[in-house]
Amino acid sequence: MPPIRDKFTIHSKAVVCQDVELKGDITIGAGTIIHPKATIFAIAGPIIIGSGCIIEEAAIIVNRKKETMRIGDDNLFEIGCRAECPSIGNANTISTRARVHHTVSIGSYCVIGATCLLVPTEDEVLPDYTVVYGPSAERRTWSGRGKIQEADLRRKHADYLKETLPKFNRLRRGDGT
Repeated sequence: MPPIRDKFTIHSKAVVCQDVELKGDITIGAGTIIHPKATIFAIAGPIIIGSGCIIEEAAIIVNRKKETMRIGDDNLFEIGCRAECPSIGNANTISTRARVHHTVSIGSYCVIGATCLLVPTEDEVLPDYTVVYGPSAERRTWSGRGKIQEADLRRKHADYLKETLPKFNRLRRGDGT
């Protein structure tokens, strides 16, 4: 199999720091913010990241499958998390140092708690509003209360980062618009 050529399509309204490690065919949507020292590897197939996502320091996103890895809009990948999911819906949070295996697909409005390890041996789809928490990755369903406030808070977080990151970091531009 020939190695995948590096091809980055970074939307003009995205904020991607210069020292982000990108490999493979990666598309980054409008308003997405990628902190320094994040890693995104499209090893076997492409990765498409939607709009309004925040990917923090030392977060790792990897696609080991030939199929396109799709990440929806308004997702938050916190410091040191690792996601290899083939698909991630919208408005999810993968918390600090959590790990999600390539056998898991995530719906929308899900939260993977800090340091949780999600590595099922068979393919699994996390339904919308699932919260994974605790050392044994227990699950419950979120009622959705406070969803609007959370979205507002995330938007303010993104606005702050869009203003602050370019002051202290050089930014990267892609091949595309």
